[in-house]
This record gives sequence, C-alpha cells and structure tokens, in this order.
Amino acid sequence: MHKSLMAAVAALVLATPAWAATRTVTLSLPTMDCPVCPITVKKALTRVPGVSKAEVNFDRRQAVVSFDDAQTSTDALIKATTDAGYPSTVVR
Repeated sequence: MHKSLMAAVAALVLATPAWAATRTVTLSLPTMDCPVCPITVKKALTRVPGVSKAEVNFDRRQAVVSFDDAQTSTDALIKATTDAGYPSTVVR
C-alpha cells in the first residue's frame, strides 16, 4: 500500500508542470466586419479549456486573451477563432 501511495503522489507531481503560467496574447482579427462579430469570437475563445479571460475589440479588430499555458496554446486559440469564421494571427 505504501508503494501505491508513493506512485500516486509521483504521478500527480509529474502531471502538474511546474512551469505552467497564465499568459496573455493579443490576436489580430482583420475579418471582423460588424459590431456583433466580437460576440461570436469571445464565445469561441472562452470555450477553449484554460482560457480565463477574453476581451474582443471591434474597432481595433483584436482580442486580448488570458490563458493557462499548461491547458492550451496560442495555436488552439487561433484554431478556435478560425473555426468560428474569423481567422486570427498573433500580434507581435
């Protein structure tokens, strides 16, 4: 029993990356063409596991997204907006 408890603790420690952190990225969404588009984009982004916040600005045609980088990636965010009909790129 002692070995199985140690194995469970080791698995938990190894499954939780020590380097996980909240990141924020800005995405450019040039194809948003109406004031209602940000609703669709925000909904798509907030459905991505790990996203804690998404602010979409129609005038700038950008989204600022905060996410847990252990749960998702910028590629997943780009895929979410693209699948919703609004291809995006990371603003550098």
